[in-house]
Amino acid sequence: MPGTFSQIYIHVVFAVKGRYSLIHSSWEEELYKYISGIVRNKEQKMLAINGMPDHIHILIGMKPSCCLSDLVREIKKSSNEFINEKKFSNNKFSWQEGYGAFSYSHSALDNVIKYVLNQKEHHKKQSFREEYMDFLSKFQIEFKDEYLFEWVE
Repeated sequence: MPGTFSQIYIHVVFAVKGRYSLIHSSWEEELYKYISGIVRNKEQKMLAINGMPDHIHILIGMKPSCCLSDLVREIKKSSNEFINEKKFSNNKFSWQEGYGAFSYSHSALDNVIKYVLNQKEHHKKQSFREEYMDFLSKFQIEFKDEYLFEWVE
């Protein structure tokens, strides 16, 4: 019987609502483990996760049966609840609507993993807005400014 074989690698980026710097270094690792658990429970493969106080990057190896929008919705919904239940933030925590999703080939994985894991160093040189606009440009994604993240300059 024939099987389904695939290589689907998606780099997902999303931000804290209002782009507030609410993800604190004291609990970010626990958040990353929690999100990794969601991805595993949905039978997908977490390849890399990291971020900054105001946004997060996730690289996922996906099965073709998985709907990306459903997966991201579950990650955001469940991690919102997790952060608020644990009272990690003094403010009510919430992710912004929307996300960026960028696909990569298997040959690019090492570089993308290094990129995701090196976020703290990367953002010493480039703002999140510059980074996100570079992704949209590199992947030739058309957009309207009013549908992008709220930017805090």
